[in-house]
Amino acid sequence: MRSVRNLYLCVAILVGLLISGAVGYAAIEGWSILDSLYMTVITVSTVGFKEIEPLSPAGQMFTIVLIISGVGIIAYSAGSIVQFMVEGQLRSILGRKKVEKKISNLRGHYIICGYGRIGTHICHELEAKPVPFVVVEHDPQRCEHLYNEGVLYVEGDATQDETLIKAGILHARGLVTAVTSDTANVYITLTARGLSPDLFILSRASEEGAEMKLRRAGANKVISPYVMGASRMAQAILRPSVVDFIEIATAGKNIELQIEESRVASDSSLVNKTLITSEIRQEFGVIIVGIKKEDGQMHFNPEPTTLIVGGDILITLGEPAAIERLEKLATSKGEG
Repeated sequence: MRSVRNLYLCVAILVGLLISGAVGYAAIEGWSILDSLYMTVITVSTVGFKEIEPLSPAGQMFTIVLIISGVGIIAYSAGSIVQFMVEGQLRSILGRKKVEKKISNLRGHYIICGYGRIGTHICHELEAKPVPFVVVEHDPQRCEHLYNEGVLYVEGDATQDETLIKAGILHARGLVTAVTSDTANVYITLTARGLSPDLFILSRASEEGAEMKLRRAGANKVISPYVMGASRMAQAILRPSVVDFIEIATAGKNIELQIEESRVASDSSLVNKTLITSEIRQEFGVIIVGIKKEDGQMHFNPEPTTLIVGGDILITLGEPAAIERLEKLATSKGEG
């Protein structure tokens, strides 16, 4: 950055000027280093104190040169410092305005409340998809990290209406509250549900009994990382091959096999076809392992004669490229 380089250059020149002045007075007038440095400082700063001792003609000429060069350097340094401060403030203001504009233009995004260990992993998963999201965080240091990483964020308390409104809750698809305090998660859930009655809310629960309170507050789904982690570890002992398969299929960066979900649009060419007549398996090589209906009912391992209707969510297993083609078909308008 140019302003930073100028600031460093000014500091170096000032230090060089003080050293040169001190050495010059010591050599010309025979003063001590401390007296010479003192004389240099009061001369360059133009404070007008009396000389240490009467100056010789050579000392007077040296002082004239020192004053002229010192005033010029100090003026340039002051200008560089002001430029650095103004540019920094403008960059911060303009950067924040740019972030706010991007957030205001978002539609169908997710709001992640809390950028701790859980929130950070959630954001990484959404980035890998990619899925648009906004982080709400009150810690200034974490906010600075989000800014440096180019992540959209709102600094503030997620329990406050204005904070969630700034994060675009009125246009959001869902909200995840992942702060460490169950009490804070309850308040965030209540606030979010009050602002957006139809919003999907996923909440984190840490202690026993918190799940029921969070559901009463309006959370659609509650997950306890500790319970889930303990269950996963137990399954790794009891059913290691099953766990390995799930990890391979659900890993976002896996290139061979992936489990995904695809919502069928009401005007998709798949509507009113059965699984066998849709030829999903034959054309894409994708296995339909489940279908979730609009009423929330889940059909595992559906029969080939199962009818596909608009709003169905197909739980698919296959190669990422094949699943992507199926998603396009599921969301594209049917012919006719």
